[in-house]
Amino acid sequence: MNSRLLQILYRTAQNRAFTSRVGSSANYSCGITNGGLVNQLGIQKTSFLSNSHTAFSLVRGHKMIICSAVAADLSIFSHSIGIRLATTQAKAPPQARQMGALKVSMLSPGIIYEPYSPRQPIPFWQRWFTRSGWRRTKDDIILELKSAYAIAKLRKKGYSKKQFYEEAVNLYKEINTLIANGDKTSLRKAVTEKMYSALKNEIKLRESKWNKVYWEMILPVVKIRTLRARLIGVDRSDLEKVFVQLTLEILAKQFEAYNAEGAVVAGDKSKEVLVRDIWVFEKSLFHEGAFWRLCGRIPI
Repeated sequence: MNSRLLQILYRTAQNRAFTSRVGSSANYSCGITNGGLVNQLGIQKTSFLSNSHTAFSLVRGHKMIICSAVAADLSIFSHSIGIRLATTQAKAPPQARQMGALKVSMLSPGIIYEPYSPRQPIPFWQRWFTRSGWRRTKDDIILELKSAYAIAKLRKKGYSKKQFYEEAVNLYKEINTLIANGDKTSLRKAVTEKMYSALKNEIKLRESKWNKVYWEMILPVVKIRTLRARLIGVDRSDLEKVFVQLTLEILAKQFEAYNAEGAVVAGDKSKEVLVRDIWVFEKSLFHEGAFWRLCGRIPI
């Protein structure tokens, strides 16, 4: 018993000596947050404490434990001698809280899943009487089944083809008008984060030549059709947490753009031009109040 008491007192003295060097603390602070994407197991240095202190995040799976490296005082209590750490749960720093929020409520996957590209037609005899034709037929069927499944999933959420096409045309007109006017603030709400970054750079490049351009489209559009539909899951344990992406072909009559001074930027401002665009619209199926946004444009 005496030897155990001596060992504990010796360790306590060491800890108090260490505490006096790095600064005394009344408790051992520990907070747990759902961090961003990190390694499966490791130690990551963070910098949200003061200059004199350092913090490390101990990562295990998808939980990130944020602890301060300041030592805590040890106290002896009860009739039998024991060691206790006074603990309190600390809030994660703003950076970590933001990372956790982004992970829990992802606003967009940030990619176009299986971007559409036109399939080259092959002769009838090659499709049905050669191995390469059979493989091509199988691939075509799989692509169509993926689209059919995504549309079926979307219909369970109240999807209406007619209503969506009307919304897509309005969004198409709105986004083109905002780009022409250089209205980046309003544009942010109509597109995904990655698309906004690309459009912002596009507007900046254009404004180096023309501050503002005029754009006009004639309604109704000549043609609109769905080329591809895809689902993107974000949680393997919950199949309902998915984003849907619909690739549309839009054929519309437009007047070519010209700037505020009336100088023609491209084409003829007195003649309408038939323009074909392929845009990808995205929507979350698990966020309440989610709406369609532009997430990409397919080059033609």
